[in-house]
Amino acid sequence: MKILLVDDHPLFLEGLKNLLLARGFDVVDTAASGEEALEKVNCLLPDVVLMDIKMEPLSGLQTARRIKAKLPHIKIIMLTASETEEDLFEAVKSGASGYLLKSLNADILYEMLAQYEKGEVPVSPGLATKLLEEFKRNDNDYIPVEEPLAVEKEGNDKINRLSLRQKEVLILVARGIKYKDIAASLGITERTVKYYMEMILNKLHMENRNQAVKYIIQEGMVD
Repeated sequence: MKILLVDDHPLFLEGLKNLLLARGFDVVDTAASGEEALEKVNCLLPDVVLMDIKMEPLSGLQTARRIKAKLPHIKIIMLTASETEEDLFEAVKSGASGYLLKSLNADILYEMLAQYEKGEVPVSPGLATKLLEEFKRNDNDYIPVEEPLAVEKEGNDKINRLSLRQKEVLILVARGIKYKDIAASLGITERTVKYYMEMILNKLHMENRNQAVKYIIQEGMVD
């Protein structure tokens, strides 16, 4: 996983680069502004852009939207000090695939980036709950963090609202497999499995997992 780091604080940027390199992450370069990030993304084509939100004159949100408009396959993870709901929701709508806080312990940051390669959603503790609450208040169906808004979905049926990982989790649940065993088989945490199930219920507009299981059985996804 090739990573481009973007932050307008030179000392933080250099320190983060050295920390990630020491842990074996492939940091291909750094950028000190949104404008520089756009140039380097076009040249380097990283897999992931790890970027701050609060930058001037081009913010991380503006930069994210421009990257996703031109190169939608590139993933963007926000690494920021901002815990505001406004920034969190705007990041998701701008195409971010994750939202991490700079206050994170370094070991947790390493773990979240490592798990991201395996399909886990990189969201700082406490922020996932805010996202779920916002989904419940809106009928506009935010695309969850592992599915950037810039990626269009085919079809309008309920199943097509789910990501591949969410479908996988729901099928395993329908087969009667326990959360802890699902977590072990997918290489994620049990808490993440529960998070996926909440997202599934919200996207299917269902109240409990029994309804979701019954639905996919009717759809022929599970015998």
